Amino acid sequence: MGSAILGAYLDGLGHIGLSRLDEYGLALLHLLDCNVYVDLHYRPCRAGGCNCKIQSSAQVGWCGGYDTKSKGYTAIIIRNARWTSRESYQFMYERPWQEVLDFYSHAVNGRLSLSSLGTETVRDHDDTEIQPVCNTAELDRAPVKDGTGRWARATFKIVLSYHGNSFDGWQKQPDLNTVQGVVEKSLGKFVDEKKAQQLKDRCLPIEGCAVVAGRTDKGVTALRQVCSFYTWRTDVKPQDIEGSINNAAPGKLRVLSVSQVSRMFHPNFSAKWRRYLYIFPLKDGEKMEPNFAIWEDVENSREEEHRDKIEALHGECKDEILNNLVLSQDDEEPALANKPQTFSIMRVNQLLRKLEGKLLSYKMFARDTKASRNEGPPTECFVYHARAMEARLPCLDQGVGRSVMCVELVANRFLRKMVRVLVATAIREAAAGAGEDALLKLMDATCRRATAPPAPPDGLSLVDVGYTEFDPQNCFILND
Repeated sequence: MGSAILGAYLDGLGHIGLSRLDEYGLALLHLLDCNVYVDLHYRPCRAGGCNCKIQSSAQVGWCGGYDTKSKGYTAIIIRNARWTSRESYQFMYERPWQEVLDFYSHAVNGRLSLSSLGTETVRDHDDTEIQPVCNTAELDRAPVKDGTGRWARATFKIVLSYHGNSFDGWQKQPDLNTVQGVVEKSLGKFVDEKKAQQLKDRCLPIEGCAVVAGRTDKGVTALRQVCSFYTWRTDVKPQDIEGSINNAAPGKLRVLSVSQVSRMFHPNFSAKWRRYLYIFPLKDGEKMEPNFAIWEDVENSREEEHRDKIEALHGECKDEILNNLVLSQDDEEPALANKPQTFSIMRVNQLLRKLEGKLLSYKMFARDTKASRNEGPPTECFVYHARAMEARLPCLDQGVGRSVMCVELVANRFLRKMVRVLVATAIREAAAGAGEDALLKLMDATCRRATAPPAPPDGLSLVDVGYTEFDPQNCFILND
């Protein structure tokens, strides 16, 4: 029975429905730390002859016994205090996101840096393992294998920053303004003659091919995205590529550096880690550091009170109630006012830190992935660093900037929408007063509905991609 209840808890996180409640079930509910309360529903009476009085409540309360009006016993529906998907979405989206977008716009254009948030100043990591080509004369003397010209190919590493709100994501799509589309169009003038002729023969535009370290979704900003481009032309210079891309979308897309690197370099497969930052804006007057232990104590005392009342029932009345516990199938949810409206940034940090240093399957925290990549190694990620802290957006007019929560995540790889789901779920669990291992427990869920809907893309930015071993001192948030 315990595994069945635990599965229902992890899968639904909306209702925990039981066909029968006994002392083992009560003990398990207590151990689950699921912040339960009792709602009331009537069930038809099969035993009859009960004169128990009823005390009812529209949302929260306790009812025991037989109701003469409805001619039935009460059924106890146990629900947790976590937000539903709709409530979580509402909590995440109804915020002053424009101020975050403005900050990212300034950061992309070099007017502000992440250190202006009050985080640690990050040293530039040294990508010494990516060997640049310093002597281009060696390329001219390089042997040509099988007449293909493969050994004369020049590969360029391009580091970009772009404002997510100005594009429809990275990946090129028809009739959409994507970063890849703009970059590849800018690279068209550097394509070698053979490829240019092939494109003409196929009635395709003459564009370059940009390979990227990681595709970003629509609305997601990148402060140091890495892509590569290769050509067989020998007259292409890094400064030419930089100028062409910078002229394509001024104020929205900016090249930070271009360097000619080893032909073996691949921006995705050569990368050893990626760093993301999520900025979550707080509303005016919103207090984000409640004593989460108080909420847990209230819920635990409430649960103990309900358990005592179950045990206080007697005879057929008690048996009938326990035998008629059912899972509510309707969509009616307790009013949001009865659930927590704040969360602890300290608790979010504690939840995230439990992920550090572990190779785990994050399939429950992914969205829109192919079926072939929903099991096994393709879902596993090693998280090096996962922290949260309160910060304040800088204000260019010397005023007081908005308070925000910053979440920094560094891992060897990330699944589709994984960062946004992790942030939203951590906030939801922190608001519910969940234990520090709540995110770890969700790894064993069997349905992605157990995790929260993705947080808005507006707060997310790809900060950096590393090609050397991860150094924990190269992080923004070091709140040991």
